[in-house]
Amino acid sequence: MLTDAQDIAGATAAAERVVEVHRRLVEFLRAGQTLAEIDGFVGRTLKDLDSESAFKHYRVRGHPPFPSEACLSVNECIVHGTHDMTRTPIAPGDLVSIDIGVRHKGWIGDAAWTYVIEATDEISMRLVESGRESLRLGIEAMQPGRPLIDWARAVQEHVEKRCGFGLVRGLGGHGYGRTLHGPPFISNVVPSYPGEWPDAFRNFKPGMLVAVEPMIAVSTTEIRSEGRDWPIYTADGSRSVHHEADILITEDGPLNLTAGLFDLPDIVGA
Repeated sequence: MLTDAQDIAGATAAAERVVEVHRRLVEFLRAGQTLAEIDGFVGRTLKDLDSESAFKHYRVRGHPPFPSEACLSVNECIVHGTHDMTRTPIAPGDLVSIDIGVRHKGWIGDAAWTYVIEATDEISMRLVESGRESLRLGIEAMQPGRPLIDWARAVQEHVEKRCGFGLVRGLGGHGYGRTLHGPPFISNVVPSYPGEWPDAFRNFKPGMLVAVEPMIAVSTTEIRSEGRDWPIYTADGSRSVHHEADILITEDGPLNLTAGLFDLPDIVGA
C-alpha cells in the first residue's frame, strides 16, 4: 500500500516519464517506420529521461527474456509485440498499440496507448474510441471501499453492450510499484463462474497502486500465441486495441498518475 509521501512522489515521477515517452512518440510515429526503429526511439527516450525499460529482459516462466524496450503490437497483435516479430514497416491505417514500462529510481511506471497511423476505417476508429472511453469509465468506478468487480462492470458494459466489441479473456490489470507485476489481478470482465476471479470482491483501498488495461478486439474474445514467443494475437485475426493507465487509490477516489495520456491524439503521422 502506498501512503508515504516520498513513495507517492516516486511512483508519480515514474508514471510521468511513461506519459512523456508517449508524448514524444506522437511526434515521432510515421508510416514507413519499422518496429525496430520505433523500439530504438523508445530506448533513447528512456535514457534521456534518466530511466530504463522495465520490460527489456523481463522474464516469465516458459518464455525467453523479453527482447524489446517496449511492447509494440500492431492490428491483430493485442499485447506483448516485439521489435523483431516483423520487418514490415507500419502503414497508413494501422493500429499501433505501444506499452511503455519505465524503471526510474526504483519505481515502475507502466501504461499503453493505441495510435492510428494517418487514418483508418470507421470500425477501427470506433474500436480505438471504445478502448479509450472504457478506460475512462472504468477508472471512475475505482472508488475506495468498492469491490474490484466495479471496474469490470463499467468496462464490460461499455465495450460489449454499448459498442459491440469483445474484451479479451484471460488478460487484465495488476498491482505494481517497485516491481512490475503484483497482486491484485484486475479482470476486465465480470466472472462467469465462482472462483474464476478470486479477487473480484476485494475492495479498492487507499494506497492501492494498480495498472488497469482494457484489451479489446473487433470480433472475438479469444487469443492465440505461437509457442514460447511473446506476442499474443486475436484468435480470429481481427484488429485490437490496448489502453492502460497507472492508478493510485486515495481517500478521495482514483488518482490517474498517467492522466496526460488522455490529452494525446488518437491519429498520428497525418
